[in-house]
Amino acid sequence: MTEASIGAEHDERMMRRAMTNATGVRCTTAPNPWVGAVVVAADGRVFDGATEPPGRRHAEVVALDAAGDDAAGSTIYSTLEPCTHAGRTGPCADRIVSSGVARVVYAIDDPDPKVGGTACARLSAAGVEVVRGVAAAPVIDQLRAYVAHRRTGRPLVVLKLAATLDGRIAAPDGSSRWITGAEARADVHRLRAESGAIVVGAGTVRADNPELTVRDADGPNPRRIVLGRAPAAARVHPCEAHVGDLTELLDRLGSEGVMQVMVEGGAGAASAFHRAGLVDRYVVYLAPALLGGADGTGLFAGEGAVTMADVWRGRFAAVTQLGADLRIDLVSNDWTMSEEIR
Repeated sequence: MTEASIGAEHDERMMRRAMTNATGVRCTTAPNPWVGAVVVAADGRVFDGATEPPGRRHAEVVALDAAGDDAAGSTIYSTLEPCTHAGRTGPCADRIVSSGVARVVYAIDDPDPKVGGTACARLSAAGVEVVRGVAAAPVIDQLRAYVAHRRTGRPLVVLKLAATLDGRIAAPDGSSRWITGAEARADVHRLRAESGAIVVGAGTVRADNPELTVRDADGPNPRRIVLGRAPAAARVHPCEAHVGDLTELLDRLGSEGVMQVMVEGGAGAASAFHRAGLVDRYVVYLAPALLGGADGTGLFAGEGAVTMADVWRGRFAAVTQLGADLRIDLVSNDWTMSEEIR
């Protein structure tokens, strides 16, 4: 193995460690991105960092503070390009330079126009070696909601569906609890915690009376938005009502800093987002169960494609077993976020 390959392997390993650091703060940094960092001192000691809640330290500064004087001559790894502008905190790029860091390795350029690739020039001008693009693909996936929000101004839309193997989300009598097992339900709660808002149809509120809170995972409750009017006694309160264009809803939520929206049901709401082409990621939980007939409620309401030529087709981004159930992540064939950012 060559010295270059050993160096590349080490860079990859340290970036994966930075990603692990970021995972731990996924639900606490909004509207800032969840970033992880690692400082490797000249003597090989490692110091970790992750973005703190809004107004507090960014990941790079947390790691540099942990390293102290050992930051001089070190390499710092960050999942996202260090910031170069002053907001509620100072520019991370300036702190890196003043700390005497010799080398900066980061995964992806920041899609925020306030940064937009400027760190490389600033750091290089100060004599700091810069390497970009290490573990870019998995970091883009980790930061996909942030990237989508900064590029489009709208939140990433995740449509969650739970169904039997024959594609039914409720029995003929309207019952739907519980299609999936405890592991899948806990995973849904993690998705809720990662989402700034959750959207549900008024029909589902009337039929199931859900709370839509985070109970089986660590993280904050999302804003709850009902398409239509929720009954006064519904458990979903406090919630917001929305009547009208879904794109207007997404534009408003994006302007308010919401980076991810989770659409949780029912079939009417799912159909509305799907037919409008607004879904970025479909997350389908499939149970090893069969209703065995055509009279249950399907994944989507209303009419679908009338010919196979009109069928929506995508690709499986991930398939994960959760207890007895499967989680299937589906994205469109033109999902090119990775290629656009790298």
